Amino acid sequence: MGLRINDTAPDFTAETTQGTINFHEWIGDGWAVLFSHPKNFTPVCTTELGTMAGLNDEFKKRNVKIIGISVDPVESHAKWEEDIKTATGFAPNYPLIGDKDLKVAKLYDMLPAESGDSSEGRTPADNATVRSVYVIGPDKKIKLVLTYPMTTGRNFDEILRAIDSIQLTAKHQVATPANWKQGEDVIITAAVSNEDAIKRFGSFETILPYLRKTKQPSA
Repeated sequence: MGLRINDTAPDFTAETTQGTINFHEWIGDGWAVLFSHPKNFTPVCTTELGTMAGLNDEFKKRNVKIIGISVDPVESHAKWEEDIKTATGFAPNYPLIGDKDLKVAKLYDMLPAESGDSSEGRTPADNATVRSVYVIGPDKKIKLVLTYPMTTGRNFDEILRAIDSIQLTAKHQVATPANWKQGEDVIITAAVSNEDAIKRFGSFETILPYLRKTKQPSA
């Protein structure tokens, strides 16, 4: 059975480009994004790793650590980093896990158990399902899962947008509508009565009996 939202993110110990980590310990009391790649030296992933490096400060503003994983050894990652900088202008400034024995990919149900225990001889197509993004909260629970095909580069601005929503709605009894962005109106959840909504938010607009909007609460 695959991992679902609100499941505890599986813990693991792994070698990375920044040394050995224990995942839960590495996350600490903040948030984390784990994003995976099927193979080193692949074109779409090369652009993604550089894009994430360029956005690292945006993630830090949100108290989010970022960590990548690729189904190849750490030594190969170091060589790949040179290509990533050439292609994007940014070298990875976050840890990149070497998953040469496929343990983490299997632990997160990105590869089936019968996939073997080595990345040697495997092609990107063999690892095509290792293309997921996991947003993990301070409670070590999975808050968001996104999985992309190999031919579609991920939109990391959308991941930042989703984190803004998840962090906001974790603090206040609100939800965010389609295409919501930071600073826009939010939805009051059904658990909040009209009377309580006035106390909490000052005012609100009733669109439908079950859809009430208000200004975004401050942090």
